[in-house]
Amino acid sequence: MMSSLNPDLVRALAGGAVIGLAAAMFVLLNGRIAGISGILGGLLRPVRSELGWRIAFLLGLILSPLAFVLFAPLPDVHVEAGKASLIVGGLLVGLGTRYGSGCTSGHGVCGIARLSPRSLAATAAFMLAGFATVFVLRHLAAAGTV
Repeated sequence: MMSSLNPDLVRALAGGAVIGLAAAMFVLLNGRIAGISGILGGLLRPVRSELGWRIAFLLGLILSPLAFVLFAPLPDVHVEAGKASLIVGGLLVGLGTRYGSGCTSGHGVCGIARLSPRSLAATAAFMLAGFATVFVLRHLAAAGTV
């Protein structure tokens, strides 16, 4: 008897494989880590010779949902947080990437693949902070505080 795979699991596995392949190809072809905060940060203090690939990379990230729509509909996204929470969250992520010397894509995808001790520690810290945040917010929401 053949069991069917959960479509969400298949999409998650395919997405992870594509992200891993893209990160590997980026480092092999470009000699650089595909850390989004570093790529974006490089545009804030541009070096002319690096401007083209940085813009192309970010345009690819922004435009890729248009290519995705050719194969499957975009998922419905429901954001329950208010604008103030989203702004504060975005600023905290930016601050964290600065103090953490990188973001989840740089540390979590590329750094772990290279077995970088700093990236292993950073990714563990990201995960623990995420778990703690969800735990606290869910309990505060259950208590009616948030």
